[in-house]
Amino acid sequence: MPNAAQMAFSPAEYAGRLTAVRTAMAKAGLDVLVVTDPSNQNWLTGYDGWSFYVHQAVVIPLERKPFWWGRRQDANGAQRTVDPDATDIEFYLDHYVQSTVRHPMQDLAAKLRDRGLGTACVGVEMDNYYFSAKAYTSLVDALPHAKVRDATALVNWQRAIKSPAEIEFMRRAARISEKITNLAIDRAAPGVRKNDLAAEIMAAGIAGVDDIWGDYPAIVPLMPSGASAAAPHLTWNGEAMQTGEVTFFELSGCYRRYHVPLSRSVFLGKPPAYILNGEAALVDGLESGLEQARAGNRTCDIANALGDVMERAGIERGARCGYAIGLSYPPDWGERTMSLRPEDETVLQPGMTFHFMPGLWMDGWGLEITESILITEDGPAETFCSIPRKLFIKDG
Repeated sequence: MPNAAQMAFSPAEYAGRLTAVRTAMAKAGLDVLVVTDPSNQNWLTGYDGWSFYVHQAVVIPLERKPFWWGRRQDANGAQRTVDPDATDIEFYLDHYVQSTVRHPMQDLAAKLRDRGLGTACVGVEMDNYYFSAKAYTSLVDALPHAKVRDATALVNWQRAIKSPAEIEFMRRAARISEKITNLAIDRAAPGVRKNDLAAEIMAAGIAGVDDIWGDYPAIVPLMPSGASAAAPHLTWNGEAMQTGEVTFFELSGCYRRYHVPLSRSVFLGKPPAYILNGEAALVDGLESGLEQARAGNRTCDIANALGDVMERAGIERGARCGYAIGLSYPPDWGERTMSLRPEDETVLQPGMTFHFMPGLWMDGWGLEITESILITEDGPAETFCSIPRKLFIKDG
């Protein structure tokens, strides 16, 4: 059983989260919700383990006690991270794991039937990294009298406004983000191998800051250089950094699964005019967007403010420029709800948190200068980190 130090939040906070999800379930007409996203499982119960490569879930009946369900050996981890007074722990046997003749969802279906939920309206997170097509068909086949409905992001939306305790965790993650970003900027130099620098960044992130220990981030360091910086999601290789190239570092500290991503870019040598022009537009657009990031405005207002600056600078940038952030597991540190883009009209509320990332990924080069932000009660958003918003230029 976990002790108070192991539980990330108070029992009252977990209970409030469960109530919010059940209210949303009732509104959606669901009798039971099968939560397979590990971020949502953690947020609801505190469960934390690298076990999301096998089938597992937190199952929430509308009225009865929830239960965590997963592989038998991972139930030991649930006993260490989940409050048994609030959540029961169930498991399936190992012969279900990667079997070609049976599926873990058959076991889950049996447990639902045992609880009188064999004819229930069952919500599942269909558009989810961790819920496969086979899992869906196996569950439907094993519950022929149930109604299985899509409940993607039902829990995610309850996470949109962060509690004071969550914001404190993000402030701690931000200190790690600052540390590793400053390290990347300081260490960047011609001849430095990218893998060596990535190793330093990851080690520093896990070491943390003072008594703030670092967790593994949901995304590894993204740090492409030169022409490769036109592709935003490349990681590293064994090549050395070179004079005449820009490298952007998209990194995040992580504390108790909470992330605060940050991007800064470094040019080795004398940057050409088009890079400097891109920097000026990016910083101007970032500042304009931050001014619009205030309670009562909409997510699209941030995106449109950036877009207006980009258009005046003659830069075509059609991608979204940010997303909600908070608690997450690989392969993504976004919450998969709100996006900062022109067609998203979600009203900003205090306690919402975003990665505002107006990156430029152009023909043969790229540049990122970003901020993670907190929507406040009054005035423009607060930035979690304090590193100058600029292209860092170093001797080649």
